[in-house]
Amino acid sequence: MAAAGTKKLDCKDLHGYLKTLGSSLLDELYGRPATCLAVFRELTDLAKHYVMRLLFLEQAVPQAVVGSWVTSGNHSEHLRAVSQLSELRVWHEHQISGGLAGWILSPTFRANLRTALLGGGKPWFSVVQLPPDKHAKDVAALDTYSLERWEVLLNFIVGSGEAQVSKDIMEILIKSGLMKSEEGSLHPTITPAGFQFLLMDTPSQVWYIILQYLDTMQSRGLNLVEALQFLFQISFSTLGKDYPTEGMSDSMQQFLQHLRELGLVNQRKRKSGRFYPTRLAIHLASGISDVEKDFHKEGYLVVESNYRIYAYTDSELQVALIGLFSEILYRFPNMVVANLTRDSVQEAVVRGITADQILHFLRVNAHPKALHRVPIVPPTISDQIRLWEMERDRLTFTEGVLYNQFLSQPDFEMLRNYAKDLGVLLWENNPKRLMVVSKAGHDDVKRYWKTIRKGNS
Repeated sequence: MAAAGTKKLDCKDLHGYLKTLGSSLLDELYGRPATCLAVFRELTDLAKHYVMRLLFLEQAVPQAVVGSWVTSGNHSEHLRAVSQLSELRVWHEHQISGGLAGWILSPTFRANLRTALLGGGKPWFSVVQLPPDKHAKDVAALDTYSLERWEVLLNFIVGSGEAQVSKDIMEILIKSGLMKSEEGSLHPTITPAGFQFLLMDTPSQVWYIILQYLDTMQSRGLNLVEALQFLFQISFSTLGKDYPTEGMSDSMQQFLQHLRELGLVNQRKRKSGRFYPTRLAIHLASGISDVEKDFHKEGYLVVESNYRIYAYTDSELQVALIGLFSEILYRFPNMVVANLTRDSVQEAVVRGITADQILHFLRVNAHPKALHRVPIVPPTISDQIRLWEMERDRLTFTEGVLYNQFLSQPDFEMLRNYAKDLGVLLWENNPKRLMVVSKAGHDDVKRYWKTIRKGNS
């Protein structure tokens, strides 16, 4: 079997990431009210309802009682809420007298969520009174700054212009698989995953990079819990307000400089003693919610039913992004005309970009005057892009191991059934006694086959 096709870029949401953390890390995170409030904010409505009904109870509530709070028609939503709260360790099972099982909120989560909702507790930021800033930044300046800094990163990934990033950020881009370092080249090159990344909306891109950064923190001797708590805190900050850096550890000062490079905070000088969170940081804790519009820039694309794309932009980066899946026809001082073709779309598919990603990119970057059209992308265009993708997806390739030359039909069927039960059987030909198992399942199947042969002998 041939090598597997390009894997779709996986970007977890906030809860999806927290579920990957160990129980001790989660319990430590819940030691701050900001973390508890951020987690609570992203729960489903029913899960929020359960938390609020248990928030002031010090004893467990029978699971049957909790189940009675919803009608039978909403049982699936109930199971989802129960699973979400359990996986996030917001609550846990507790045995009640009489052998009944009940639910009780984590004491740490309960206490700190109360503090967050009712007030009190320690200030989330230093209480140092900062003198007036003669270089103060307003909201518009912060939005411009964050956009410019983030586009430096995107330009570096796409290889457009002379954009440069720090060594730490470059290592994260390589470790995440968005870029690869080639022997003899000073500049890493983009990968299929990197092409997918470029077509994601900005909030999803920011969240993905931050997740990759957090995964490397402990290996670099930095405090993961401290960094997460800081991110949750600034997600509740006020846009346009400055905050002091006094009292921040050396680890957090280093973390702040990386956030500054990515455009999540603005700091004029490292020794200025203050920083301004940008919109990218304040919206960060929402993870990758369903975004239909980038929150800090105006759309610039108009898609017509004749397969033409009109891009009202003079940005080299935006032109390069359009060129990932279309052919550039004409360039004017503030407008670019491109054409969607079978070859251009299929070339994008080969790079790992999907039809849905192309269509999502066209929608979230639609020009304001195109937003009034429903749908934003003409149906003939969206249908054709998906059909062009399907032409490339007729065959899928998976690595596997071929088993043949069985001496008897019972031996073949026994091993085939074992592989099928494991879920690693990819293909079988019963008359010719041939079977293919996945590469991941090969060791288990081989071990089982040796056991059978040893028993028969």
